[in-house]
Amino acid sequence: MKYYDKNTLIYLDGAFVKASEAALNPFAQSLHYGYAVFDGLRAYNTHNGPRIFKADKHFDRLKKSCEAVGIPYQWSNRELIDKCYELLAVNNLREAYIRPLVLTGTNMHLTSSTEANLMIAAWEWGPYLGQNLLRVCISDIKRPNPKSFKTDSKISGQYVNSILATTEAINRGFDEALMLDHEGFVAQASSENIFIEKDFKIYTPPAKNIFPGITRQTVKNICKKLNFEVIEKQLTVEDIYTADSAFLCGTAAEIIGIKQVDDVIYQEEWEHSIGASIQRRYKNLVLENENYEVII
Repeated sequence: MKYYDKNTLIYLDGAFVKASEAALNPFAQSLHYGYAVFDGLRAYNTHNGPRIFKADKHFDRLKKSCEAVGIPYQWSNRELIDKCYELLAVNNLREAYIRPLVLTGTNMHLTSSTEANLMIAAWEWGPYLGQNLLRVCISDIKRPNPKSFKTDSKISGQYVNSILATTEAINRGFDEALMLDHEGFVAQASSENIFIEKDFKIYTPPAKNIFPGITRQTVKNICKKLNFEVIEKQLTVEDIYTADSAFLCGTAAEIIGIKQVDDVIYQEEWEHSIGASIQRRYKNLVLENENYEVII
């Protein structure tokens, strides 16, 4: 996957610069300790041009993630959203994944940062997990304990945990990992939330031990619109195995069905599942030329 070439521009501290020429601070806490915060947005090509889905919610979350770990945040989110659209234009992108990243400054002490830099990059990126139904495994790698880490924030260093889980899953011949929380309940995939269908109802883990994604909330809103009941409850591995169907969701992955978990293959045809109906509604929603920030 090539993320940039010699002509690609990124937005860095108030200016558009070539990605190939962007300087990296070798003494930044972000580099040494993973003390950084990021988010991910998608722009979709509509009849009225590129539209970034729920941009304000993503940048609100970026700000809250910084505040959660003591990283200063001095930017106007409205201005940053405008810069995202400029970034798409200067790179001639109509559909793209957009990655804002807040980096911390020079500091080798384990103390909160007093300075921060902001970068925004964009590149063409299809659905993160592809478009085929997934083979998923229960991972031996667990999600961090929320009492020891800000698990509801998108902190860069936390994703080492996700890298370990994903790598383990791929080495075992699967596409993605399902991770348990510190209590032994199913939490989420490496970077996506999970929903299961059972007896015409939709279930998903509660927010307390997961990363409560924006796409997760969008799925819940779609279910309400379509009169599908959503129940938040702690899910066991057995709940996952005995579900009628299941799917993952996230900004990068969008909505994608699961074919099997470990050696259990779901018998319900994906196209006939509630998840498939939600997937179709989501695809329509992101292309609608209305106010993208309105919760349906």
